[in-house]
Parts: sequence; C-alpha cells; structure tokens
Amino acid sequence: MTSAPALPASSLRFDLPNGMSIAADAYGDPGHQPVLFLHGGGQTRHAWGNSAELLAQHGFYTVCMDHRGHGESSWAGLGEYRVYNFAEDLQHVIAQLDQKPILVGASLGGIASLLAETEQDASVAKAVILVDVTPRLETDGVDRILGFMREGTSGFDSLEEVADSIAAYLPHRKRPKDLSGLGKNLRQTVDGRYYWHWDPNMLKTWEPGRYTEENDRKLKERLQEVRKIEVPVLLIRGRLSDLVSKETAAEFLQMVPHAEYVDLVDAHHMVAGDRNDAFTESVKEFLLRHFAPANGPSEPRARGTSRS
Repeated sequence: MTSAPALPASSLRFDLPNGMSIAADAYGDPGHQPVLFLHGGGQTRHAWGNSAELLAQHGFYTVCMDHRGHGESSWAGLGEYRVYNFAEDLQHVIAQLDQKPILVGASLGGIASLLAETEQDASVAKAVILVDVTPRLETDGVDRILGFMREGTSGFDSLEEVADSIAAYLPHRKRPKDLSGLGKNLRQTVDGRYYWHWDPNMLKTWEPGRYTEENDRKLKERLQEVRKIEVPVLLIRGRLSDLVSKETAAEFLQMVPHAEYVDLVDAHHMVAGDRNDAFTESVKEFLLRHFAPANGPSEPRARGTSRS
C-alpha cells in the first residue's frame, strides 16, 4: 500500500453525562462520513497503526477513541468496567457526532459496538466492522489475554523489559528496535516504573464469577440479538486467532447472513498490529463499496474471502 503524506491528528474529548470524558484522535474533514475506531481491552487509541490516517486520505473522517479506563480517557470506579458501561459510553460519543458513524471494533470494542447497535430500536451506526470478535469467544484465548494483563500490573523497570514481555506474549511479531512508540501505551510514575496505560481495576471487574449467572445470561441474550442487525457488517478474523475460531466465525455468519467475511492470513487476534496494511486494505474496500465517493463504487468482492 502506498502511503500518502501524513495527515495531522486533531485531539478531541467527548464529555459523558456521568462526568467522565473520552479522549480521541481524529483525522480528515469532520464533514465527511465518520468512521469510529474502538480498540480492544488493555489497548489504547494508538492500536490501529496508520489505518485511521490512511482511510482519512480516502475521504473519511476517522476517529480513534480511548475506552473508559484506557489511555487518556477517564477512569471509572471499581465495578464500572462491564461491557454495558463501554456500550453506553459509545452511545454517548455517537450522539455527539454530526452523523451516524461506521463502527470499527476490535475485541472489547467490537462487543461494545454490537451491544450499542442492538440496544436501540433504530440503528446507531451505518455499518459495523468487527475485528476478530464475535458474540461467542474461545475461553482459552480470553484467559491468555487476561493472564498477560495481570502479569503487567506490577509495572516494569524499563521499556526494554516491556518489549521483552510483549515478545514473550506475541512471539510471532518481530521485536522492534525502536522502543519509543511503546510510550504511547504506558505511563511512567514518579518512581520511574512503567505501567500499562489502563486502570488495573478493570481486571477486578472481569474476574470470573464476579457477577451473577443472571447478568451473564442477560448479556448472552443481548448478544444473540445481533440477528436483527440490518446495516452492512464485515467480520475480519485473524486466521491464527485463539479467540475467534473457524467455528465461531461460521456461527456468526449464520446469525448475520448478510455479513461479509475476511479471513486474514498470518494474523493473530491483534489483527491491526499483525497485518496493518492488509487489515486497512480490507476495511477500505468494504467502505468504498458501501459508501462510495462521487466517482462511483468499486467492484464488489465475494463474501467469505481470504487475504494473503
């Protein structure tokens, strides 16, 4: 993919009725169709690489936000990190945009997108792009992510130690020589130690068995309502993912038969980080096909594709 000159990012804050605020970076013309990027749990708005910037160069207004408790957004109280809280925040952010956005959600961001889209009688989005997330996730993969997050709660002495931890967790990725970019996802305290840029109280909220079976049942029922989604949907799966299997992807495609599907070769759960160019190209093709510029739509791709 050929890169155009870099676009400057605009810093935004979305104020919520509960007194919290959501931090975001935006690219492009605010008058264009908004595309709202929602990262996964334990990540920040910087998780998308250059995807948002490149899509802005194709005529979209792209906004990458930090969830509550992540990055530069407000932290919440203990227990206020349930998926419903993230979905409610998303609805308030959407209400402050000039028009309905296209939602691009990875993992936690994808679940929040699904809940926000199904909780209202009218659609809140023009399209939903799910990045390696479906209503049912493989529990082994979820446990592995939570385990990695728990290991980092005590902090790190240096960026080198952070890089070592990431390399052990993501052995398929090449360890970066320049570690300066890690600083966007970390905060350094007065004692000089580095901590992930998210509220560790989230992990207490996500402990197995913290909430009742009744609440878990209601969540599962709500996620089953994805069947009523009518807007365009794209599922991008990392072919090597341990959270979304071929079976759970097929299950979702049966629930939402109009959904399009890309099975991204050599990508794990963190698709945008593993194969950023291929991920961005898949999103771009989908957007230009459904929300074509004035010079006309591009040719459609077949549903259920792989990308090398």
